[in-house]
Amino acid sequence: MPPNGSATETTPLVASQEPHQARWKSLSQYAARATWQTLTSNYVNIFLVFVPLGIVAGALHWNPTAVFVLNFIAIIPLAALLSFATEELSAKLGQTLGGLLNATFGNAVELIVSIVALKNGEIRIVQSSMLGSILSNILLVLGCCFLAGGIHQSESKFNETVASTMSSLMAVACASLIIPATLYAALRSSKAETDQHILMLSHGTAVIMLILYILYLYFQLYSHTHLFDVKAQQTDEGQVLTPVAAGVALVIITILVAVCAEYLVDSIDSIVETAHISKTFIGLILLPIVGNAAEHVTAVIVAYKGKMDLAINVAIGSSMQIALFVTPFLVILGWIVDKPMTLHFQGFETVVFFLSVLVVNYLIQDGKSNYLEGAMCIGTYAIIALAFYVYPDDASGDLGGNFFKSFFGPHA
Repeated sequence: MPPNGSATETTPLVASQEPHQARWKSLSQYAARATWQTLTSNYVNIFLVFVPLGIVAGALHWNPTAVFVLNFIAIIPLAALLSFATEELSAKLGQTLGGLLNATFGNAVELIVSIVALKNGEIRIVQSSMLGSILSNILLVLGCCFLAGGIHQSESKFNETVASTMSSLMAVACASLIIPATLYAALRSSKAETDQHILMLSHGTAVIMLILYILYLYFQLYSHTHLFDVKAQQTDEGQVLTPVAAGVALVIITILVAVCAEYLVDSIDSIVETAHISKTFIGLILLPIVGNAAEHVTAVIVAYKGKMDLAINVAIGSSMQIALFVTPFLVILGWIVDKPMTLHFQGFETVVFFLSVLVVNYLIQDGKSNYLEGAMCIGTYAIIALAFYVYPDDASGDLGGNFFKSFFGPHA
């Protein structure tokens, strides 16, 4: 066959390879660009270097303090990436599905860490981290938002109807913790099986709270969307990742969070012994920083820009998700895996939670905020943090006769 003939035969093969090469080149360029934009989406992503360090430290059984610190820092940027991937995916799913996805994955890090702790039987860590996440959102984050908003404006305004609805639900969540604590105190002098009754009450209350949360989602995403004014609060998210890429990122990041959380929780007992700090302080003050750091920064930035409604939604909305969804879910999960996870928090913690919700309800009921109100929230949180720093794990703290006698009785 002549040379021209052989050239003619190879031409279609070369031509057919060109579209494939162009497609792979385009795909690799998109992957590189999307990866770079994802990694630069938040300043805290600079701490991603701690992710492999934390995993290696845990796998090789380094010093428990090093394992705790490395994985503690590692989860902060992972939480930011999880939030970014969730927003990217929800932006493509429309208002209702996107809102539902945000509501579900909004506190995914806290949920993962708590599931790991629950699996290990660390009930106190689970309870204190749930309460700590709520307190850090409604006091520390909200206070920082009010403070940031007060820098440019003497008074910031927000939708008092939405804020009032959220705070009312928080009051209901507060009642769901007070009732088990009060029942426990009432049953202490009874011959009945107190723990079994508290467990039964917790399971029933958890189911009711989950129903209330579903009704709230319907209220927010469908029946009363005009109150929440979602379109006016939309940001420029959702322009980087395709739905498939965002889904893959969610899966990978969730796995990394779970691995780091496993090593983090496993090292807590050693930290308690060596650093002489209580499990309650770790759960209430330290662990919420892990899951909420990036979210805190976002809320403060939008408040500084004058979008106080969005900031309120991030701060109080996140607390409400933990109180009405994450905590009841963990109680139900404990029921399924036969772990005694209840809504019976210690009396001191319950009183602190009640007072915190009371303070926040007073501050947001008029639909206005200023820097002084922000300072009040931050000051209240600082007092609570100091109180739990000196609060030992062996203190019973339960509401009962001895509690009130020591509280109101003579101190001489």
